[in-house]
This record gives sequence, C-alpha cells and structure tokens, in this order.
Amino acid sequence: MAIGQVSDIDIRLLRVFKSVVECGGFTAAEIELNITRAAISLRMADLEQRLGVCLCKRGRSGFALTSAGQEVYDATLQLFAALGNFRTRVNAASSDLRGELNIGITDNLVTSPNMRMTRALKTLRSIGPEIRVNVRMTTPSEVERGVFDGRFHLGAVPESHRVPGLDYRPLYGEESLLYCGREHPLFAEEDEQTVLQRIPELDAVVLAMPQQGQVIHRNQQLKVMASSSDREGMAFLILSGDYIGYLPSHYAQRWVDSGRMRTLCPEHYRYATQYQVITRPDEDANVLLQHYLHALDALAPDTA
Repeated sequence: MAIGQVSDIDIRLLRVFKSVVECGGFTAAEIELNITRAAISLRMADLEQRLGVCLCKRGRSGFALTSAGQEVYDATLQLFAALGNFRTRVNAASSDLRGELNIGITDNLVTSPNMRMTRALKTLRSIGPEIRVNVRMTTPSEVERGVFDGRFHLGAVPESHRVPGLDYRPLYGEESLLYCGREHPLFAEEDEQTVLQRIPELDAVVLAMPQQGQVIHRNQQLKVMASSSDREGMAFLILSGDYIGYLPSHYAQRWVDSGRMRTLCPEHYRYATQYQVITRPDEDANVLLQHYLHALDALAPDTA
C-alpha cells in the first residue's frame, strides 16, 4: 500500500484488522465478521504484506499488537472517523438531513431521570429520520480519546479534569450515596450511630478510574478492599453482601425498591458529580452535531 494510494481493498482489510483488534483475536472476531478464522488469517497476512510490517503476534501466548500494529490501529481509527465525517457532511449538504452521529457515553446513564440526551436524539430524528445514530458505552478516558481523535462526534463524561482541545458544556448533576446489600451485616442495623461508627471498618469497593477530589476524599474514608471498572461491577459486589460502596442513587433505586440494598447514613456519606457533554471545537461544520447540540441546549434543566 503506497502512501497516498489507499484503495477499496485496503479499506476492507483495515476493517477486518480493526475488528480483530477490538475483539481481541482472530477466533473472537469470527462471529462479528461472519467469516472463518482461516479467512481472517489470510486477510491479515494480505494487509501485513501490503503495509510491509508485522501487525500482531498470535500463538499460544495469545493475541497482541506489535508497536507497528498499534500505530496502524490508531491511524485506522482516525481514517474511519474521517470517512464517517466526510459522509456525514456530504449527506448534510443535501436538502435532507442524513448521515451518522457517533456518541460515546459512560456506563449506566440510562437510569438517570435526566433525559436530555435521549430527548435531543428524538428531536434530531424527527427532522432527519434517515440519520444513523451509533452509541458506544466505554470508560470516561476512552470517551475523551474518542472525541479527540474523531471516532465520536460527542461524548458524555463525569467532570474530573479538562482535556485541552475539547469543548465542555454542563449536562446534569448526579447524586451518589453509600449502599450495602441485603446479606450485609449492616442491612438490618437500625441504630444510626452504630452504622456510622462501623462504616470505616467495613470492606468497601470503589470505581477504578480517575475521580474528582471530593470523590477521592470520600473513598479515602472507606476501607477499600475491592475495585471495579464500572458501576455494574460495583453493584455486583455490593449485592454479594460482602462490600459497601457508592452508587448513583438513580442507578441503585431498583435494588432499594426490591429490598436488596439500603443506603448507609445518607446525611454523612454522599457526593455529587457533574456530567459534561464534550465535543471538538473544529466540529462546527458538522451540521448533524450542531442540530443535536441545539436540541440539547433547548431542553432546560427543569424540563429535562
């Protein structure tokens, strides 16, 4: 593949490569690509020959990208993001609003009573029924990277720090409380002072990702003995009855209502998180994104 000469076959091979990387290997990619492992291996070998580099190591030790493979993967993400943006802008130039809107979000926002993002999507689709919306749920840092390199047109993340080169706008605030499961020794404890005294001695689970200062401070008040990459994992451990931990109140409410969780000293153990919508400043020409952001802004907090 000569520089500056990317053909249709190159695009197809890069799509196979991207799927293999994101699935974690050839075997796992069979289902997503709907082709055999042998066919995937042939396409990967063809791509490596066209590029003149070894993209990955595969064998008994498992699948792993080479340093060159990582560079090609990063470039592939940027290429497909650019192709998507090109298609979106060309389609938006027609009389009908169409194209793709790629959104990255963090986990468990769906249970939030604040539905601004959902309602804004409904508004967008009402004026452009042919618009294709792609939503990917991942970590806040990955959402930020995805918006920065163009894979996502916008993202929703909790405010922890600001990445230079991205625009931030407030979305909504979220309250988190401390919970234990029904099998936990504190679940049936009615004396508030006893609960308050015992909390620092009990095993706790925390979210394993960068946090705001107030969240770090709250976690430091607990005896941390477990961590989770997402809130679902935290809920899983809390429901086991062995751990206490913070969860957004809207997310935990289902288990509280069913009698499987209870809050612990909510007057003392609570914190608020501000969520932000992030975009790139150079996306001003993206008509779909601008329509969506206008719809989002039009939803006042008291009607969201």
